[in-house]
Amino acid sequence: MSTDTRPLRADAARNRDKLLTTASAVFGERGLDAPLEEIARRAGVSIGTLYNHFPSRDAFLDAILPVRLAALEQIAVTAMHNADPWSGFAGFVEDLIALQAEDRGLNDALAQRFPLSPAAAEACHRGFKHFATIINRAKKSGQLRVDFQPQDLATLMWAMSQVIRESMDVAPQAWRRCLAFFLDGLRAEAAHPIAVPALTQTQLAQVLQTP
Repeated sequence: MSTDTRPLRADAARNRDKLLTTASAVFGERGLDAPLEEIARRAGVSIGTLYNHFPSRDAFLDAILPVRLAALEQIAVTAMHNADPWSGFAGFVEDLIALQAEDRGLNDALAQRFPLSPAAAEACHRGFKHFATIINRAKKSGQLRVDFQPQDLATLMWAMSQVIRESMDVAPQAWRRCLAFFLDGLRAEAAHPIAVPALTQTQLAQVLQTP
């Protein structure tokens, strides 16, 4: 591994910044599997210059995703400070899915379509570490059905991710209608017993590891 920590030349630094800005836009528009050649073309640099700065797709994702995923922690903090526990819970879920809808790359990351780097995974963990508290507040208030578990959020994210992918170009707000039905079904007064339990933590980990 190189230990060269010399600062980049001004032109090289400008190219790197252009590539990062362009990559954020392209991944946001097209998803994390967008061609790197498209990023180079739109940034106005050669593909060789791109690889000099970012030798792999993962290098781009390491530079971009942790910053984007940091928004998760802020929406969680906002939810915990909401005086109404149900509004805090529903607001967190809606803001989370809105992040997925605003950025196809982030949608891919949150739906685990691509393995997350340690840095991105840690940013994701920070965003979700408060979710159990948000759920418990809503349950204790008597507004959220008692059988909802944090693992159930993962299945919601997978489902909403597909709704977003399929409808975004035709009806960009269609996910909001789908989510509204889901949230209404989570209200305590609408609950009825469900025979199938939530995924265990072990099962959830196994699903996330499946290619």
